[in-house]
Amino acid sequence: MEHSLHMILAGLILGVVLVVFTLGKSPFFRVDRAGAAIIGAVAMIGTGVLSSDKATAAVDYKTIIILFSMMILVANLKLAGFFEFVGNNLLRVVSSKKSLLFAIILVSGALSAFAINDIVCLLFTPIVLLICQKIDCNPVPNLLGVAMASNIGSAATLLGNPQNILVGSLSGMSFLSYFMTAAPVAILGLFCTFIVIAFYYRKELHGGWEKGQQIPVNTHMYLIVKSLLILAVILITYLFGYDLALVASLGAAVSLMTRRVEPNKVYASVDFNLLVIFIGLFIIVAGVEESGLVTYIFDQFSFSKVNDLGLFAIVTVGLSNLVSNVPAVLLIRFLIPDTGIEVWWKALALFSTLAGNLTIAGSIANLIVVEIAKQNHVYVTARDYFRIGFPLTLLVTFIGYLWLTFIR
Repeated sequence: MEHSLHMILAGLILGVVLVVFTLGKSPFFRVDRAGAAIIGAVAMIGTGVLSSDKATAAVDYKTIIILFSMMILVANLKLAGFFEFVGNNLLRVVSSKKSLLFAIILVSGALSAFAINDIVCLLFTPIVLLICQKIDCNPVPNLLGVAMASNIGSAATLLGNPQNILVGSLSGMSFLSYFMTAAPVAILGLFCTFIVIAFYYRKELHGGWEKGQQIPVNTHMYLIVKSLLILAVILITYLFGYDLALVASLGAAVSLMTRRVEPNKVYASVDFNLLVIFIGLFIIVAGVEESGLVTYIFDQFSFSKVNDLGLFAIVTVGLSNLVSNVPAVLLIRFLIPDTGIEVWWKALALFSTLAGNLTIAGSIANLIVVEIAKQNHVYVTARDYFRIGFPLTLLVTFIGYLWLTFIR
């Protein structure tokens, strides 16, 4: 009886949390995703579904440390004027609207491969808006380029987005192994992004401007070089098999040893809400697993694993859009077969990230771009997004499916 009660409670708690994650906020109270994660985690412990000791053990602290450390590094790049510096260099090397779109897509994708894509969008979107204002062009196709390229580019590595960092931590697979699999799909995906956006906005992307336009900025080259060197060292040591949580935290510690930057300015750029969401979700999913609900559902539907890669892709893309990427990864990991396990983890990271381009609410990165644009009186509608995102997601996901099928 108690076991059944725990399953019911775990199911209700998970259901309510997923509703808030899907809508972005509670329909009844002023509770956002972070609040829902906190309330859900406390409810799992308070109702007795999960003991406090098991809740503590459920949190993957390596993932939290990696996320926090990468945020510290990107915050230093922001304060150094790195993103404005990149924007000014774009204005120097391109002189047509179509080539600007192509450059923005490549830069967004490349930056998002090695820094968390949500933060890249947060920092790069205002620069793109400034560039578009300078050259008097429609910002919407370029904003779509930032959002969609950041999702696809982040799929290339295990550092590109929160769910990939989580997959890397849970699976234990090497950075290089995943990169060699995912990078070709991401590169092709970036070219597909340009082709689809350029086709739909071919009239708006006609013409050019005179070179020489610049964005006013105070650039601290010492801090930029220092931060990029630290990031490079983290990547190299990670490639040589060192623990990512250790080297990333060491890198963040070194970046904080400075006379030039006020520490509070760095901390202000850290997305603590995202860290809270992760901790809460770890506990909630652990409660669901402890209650026996996952096993019960598998038994009822006569399946415990998904052995078809195509079906796995459909489930991952669908659930990632329904409940958001990170909860989807935590739930879908139970469907991974016991044989050839690495390719399924790669598929989970790749498809859950590519899923972010399906709808405007498909990833936090999309919402960041849209909200910043709205604050600057530029409006990207769900229709604007979907008419590009739907065909693009189908195309790139299919490319990923073919590639993974080929290399298995």
